[in-house]
Amino acid sequence: MYQEEKQFVIRFSMEAQFPDEYEGEEDNHAWLRDWEVRIKPEILKELFATLRQDPLWVARIRNRGMAPTDEIEISLSRKFLANALGNGQTCS
Repeated sequence: MYQEEKQFVIRFSMEAQFPDEYEGEEDNHAWLRDWEVRIKPEILKELFATLRQDPLWVARIRNRGMAPTDEIEISLSRKFLANALGNGQTCS
């Protein structure tokens, strides 16, 4: 079987800015918990809902050993029929 691959990266870099009098870690990283508990799950839910609208592609989470707080990889795959390579037909 011949296989081609391509990577596409969407990277989120987060920061929290506090007033000058802030001494550090007083909020116990509540801003980061908000991202992990509320925002990130909603982004993933919407992303998978969009990907599932196209029946030619199959999306799944791929674990490469990184903590899910640091990285989430989504694997997309599309299989082509052997007798339909010239016209782009795929398996369903």
